[in-house]
Amino acid sequence: MFSRRTLFAVAATALVSACASMSGPKTVADTLAANPSLSTLNGLVVQAGMAPTLQGAGPFTLFAPTNDAFKAVPQKTMEALAKDPAMLKDLLAFHVVPGRMASADIKSGPVKTVNGASLAVAKAGDFVTVEDGMVQNANITATNGVIHTVDRVMIPPAK
Repeated sequence: MFSRRTLFAVAATALVSACASMSGPKTVADTLAANPSLSTLNGLVVQAGMAPTLQGAGPFTLFAPTNDAFKAVPQKTMEALAKDPAMLKDLLAFHVVPGRMASADIKSGPVKTVNGASLAVAKAGDFVTVEDGMVQNANITATNGVIHTVDRVMIPPAK
């Protein structure tokens, strides 16, 4: 039989281990998956097969549309994206910029995205807009980049 001291030590070790794994460093993909207000985007990232990329070395800056932003997208558009993996991946890649861009580093002008097109970014004081969408929550840090939530889904230009 175990003594109370032994049982307490085992339980304390398990608790510390569990807490450390929950609060440990997270990648952009992990941070995205853990944020309930970004669950629609996370599901699309997984569906498009982009989660492994966003778990990679990076660094990445993700302009992440919230669930509310996706609700504003017409249903027909969402259905078309679900049926066309290449179009979905292109749309999602339009929200990812190579490199780590904290809000303090953002300057007004075009920013090249992973899909090759440029996003129009504007900064006025502490306010940042991306393609006319407002950054709502800036500088969500991850081990391999940063996430800025936005209130709009940006549509890439036609190729």
